[in-house]
Amino acid sequence: MKRILLLSLSLILWLSLSAFAQQNLTLIVNGQPGQIPIVQINGKSYVDVDALARLTNSSVAIKGNQVILTPPGSAPSKLAAAPESTASAGQTKFAANEEKLANAEPSASAGHLVLVAAKGQPADAEPSEAAGQTKPAAAEPAPAGAESEAARTAALAKAAQNPVADMISFPLQNNTNFGVGPNQRVQDVLNFQPVIPLHLNAKWNLITRTILPVVWQPNASQPNGQGWYGFGDLNPSLFFSPAKSGKLIWGVGPALVFPTATAPQLGQGKVSAGPGVVALTTPGHWVIGALANNVWSFAGTGSRAPVNQFLLQYFVNYNMKGGWYVTTAPIITADWRASSGNQLTLPFGGGVGRIMKIGFQPTNLQVQFFGNAKYPTGGSPWGMRFQIAFLYPKFSKAQEEEMLKMKLEQLEKEQQQAAPPKK
Repeated sequence: MKRILLLSLSLILWLSLSAFAQQNLTLIVNGQPGQIPIVQINGKSYVDVDALARLTNSSVAIKGNQVILTPPGSAPSKLAAAPESTASAGQTKFAANEEKLANAEPSASAGHLVLVAAKGQPADAEPSEAAGQTKPAAAEPAPAGAESEAARTAALAKAAQNPVADMISFPLQNNTNFGVGPNQRVQDVLNFQPVIPLHLNAKWNLITRTILPVVWQPNASQPNGQGWYGFGDLNPSLFFSPAKSGKLIWGVGPALVFPTATAPQLGQGKVSAGPGVVALTTPGHWVIGALANNVWSFAGTGSRAPVNQFLLQYFVNYNMKGGWYVTTAPIITADWRASSGNQLTLPFGGGVGRIMKIGFQPTNLQVQFFGNAKYPTGGSPWGMRFQIAFLYPKFSKAQEEEMLKMKLEQLEKEQQQAAPPKK
């Protein structure tokens, strides 16, 4: 059983880390590694054309909306007539390959490019040309018809509020419960909650939602100081959800609990499992739905009490301008094996949140306050929840171009600051 638990935990941890890990890429040109910064956005890798030209002793020219990279020994490309344009000082040009450049064949020619663009001009994916040929960048109209920033924020807000959205996210949720026990102690639970969607086929997604709590559990019989701190029980949930949903978005799958607590007071000491379901709808500015599961223990420490627990989280969100929203998402729990009057925890309350960027990173910030209309003896009468969720949406082409320019501008500043002063 311990081996199975270790294997399960290792798999969940590997899935979580692999989704967020940033890959360090090295550009290989004619079998030689080059010191060229590589920027990754949405599965594409971009390099600075000027740096690539220096590395390969190629020449770079800009004519109108075309960036021309000519390797040594190659015949100049014949271009259609285009107005002349000179590159301003410090202008950045970048190339991108749909495949990761680290996987490029060592024999690939420096002129074998897929995407080419100049600063201020969008990069357009082009089919690969034969070695030694240069593909002119295609002109694109300004993204006047692209969705507005407000529309993108609204769509991102709905995705962030959807438990089975096809989007990677990494929420950090801190729950503080006040007034625990006769000495009015404070309990704190910090949940690490990575959400990783997996595409099974064209019709079905598997949404993995894992909760790893870090718990401060006070000794309720003591007025202060004493307590237990460490990991609680790991709670992964899997939802099989249609890749294309209608007005009703739903998912079903198992909910699991593994006894990973580092102290008996922080967990149940049992392996538990049961069914889980989520359903929601998103009319207009609203996101309304509920998530529920019930788990029963079937293995674990024999001296610990059996588990039969229910969880229901309903959520109602109303999205407003500027990424702001109001929300209520209390978590109702029931311990069916507890004594009469101590089975149910019934909170009510709500709060506000906002979808915004911290640097380049889309985030979901949220704070809620809850009072418990019913709670077990010695439990908390009220609490608060603060959450920051890092969002990793799939970007549209216009969004990729905007982020690319911002990242390369930042990269230019870093390189200028790192460069030795001129004598």
